[in-house]
Amino acid sequence: MRGRKATQADYGVAKLIYNPDILKKKNNTIYMKKIYLIICVLSTFMISASQENKFPEAQISNGIITAHFYLPDINNGYYRATRFDWSGNTTSLEYKGHTYYGQWFSKYEPTIHDVVMGPVEEYGPVGYTEAKAGESFLKIGIGALLKPDDKPYNNFMLYKIQNPGKWKIRKKSDQIQFIHILKDANYAYEYKKIIRLTEGKPEMVLEHIIKNEGQRTIETSVYNHNFLMIDNEPTGPGYVVEFPFEVSGEGRGIGEIFRFEGNQIRFLRKPVKSESMYCGDLQGFSNNLKNYNIKIENIKTGAGVRIISDESISKLVFWASPTTVCPEPYTKVKIEPGQEYSWKIYYEYYTLNNPK
Repeated sequence: MRGRKATQADYGVAKLIYNPDILKKKNNTIYMKKIYLIICVLSTFMISASQENKFPEAQISNGIITAHFYLPDINNGYYRATRFDWSGNTTSLEYKGHTYYGQWFSKYEPTIHDVVMGPVEEYGPVGYTEAKAGESFLKIGIGALLKPDDKPYNNFMLYKIQNPGKWKIRKKSDQIQFIHILKDANYAYEYKKIIRLTEGKPEMVLEHIIKNEGQRTIETSVYNHNFLMIDNEPTGPGYVVEFPFEVSGEGRGIGEIFRFEGNQIRFLRKPVKSESMYCGDLQGFSNNLKNYNIKIENIKTGAGVRIISDESISKLVFWASPTTVCPEPYTKVKIEPGQEYSWKIYYEYYTLNNPK
């Protein structure tokens, strides 16, 4: 992600290369050996840096949509933090010349929690309250994590991964399957996420299947953060978020940066660099499946996406920064031993007839 900083050795080599007269004043043999040694060392550093930045990745397409993903890997993966599910990190998606996801953050390290992109998901901790300090708890899509003390769970804390489980990746031209298998003392499961581009349609489907293969009930909730940044446009009046119900709520930035307008969220202005907007408990939805139907449009560039699911919304959050707009619908998950649970989320991409 970042280039290697120039060192004194770099400048020394450059000075010798571009100023050959220096060699005439010195012992050529000794200096040429030094130059050769420096070049070898620098080459090793550059190769190492290149290898460090080459993360496992994959691309799929149905001829209408093209999407690119980083793949989970405990040693070399792009994302190795303990907040978000490691599968489905969508670095880009293109449709009709429009882009929908990308790097919305400025600083990168593999263990920073929020260096994720696209429709990424976070599952709540399983078994954290019951676990004693020094015991493990479960984060679906990550593994068994160590509970370090008796403090409440903090999703911004980097926990030690005691058991990362095993990932299997199966790829076809228009789909990719992420399979996470975990067998731990407290919990065991097979988690499968299939990301598929629908044939002949501008649609991406996220299919989830979790099979509880342990002796304890798996009970949690999951939400999709939906880090949208349509056409790389900054957050502001060009964006509209729309729901199939009249929406309301309380939180940071309401009335100053954005407002509720019937069934829509509209921005009053662009947020400045240090500002973020947050409403942790949006109101207006019911248990009706039709309520999981959210549209995000960039009326300036003329691109939008509709997000629907075959599960109902259990909680709804809205968060935005100067670079990304994020409606976050939650789903409850409860799986008894020996049972499995499945659901799908559909992303329908489209263009507007009359962008403003």
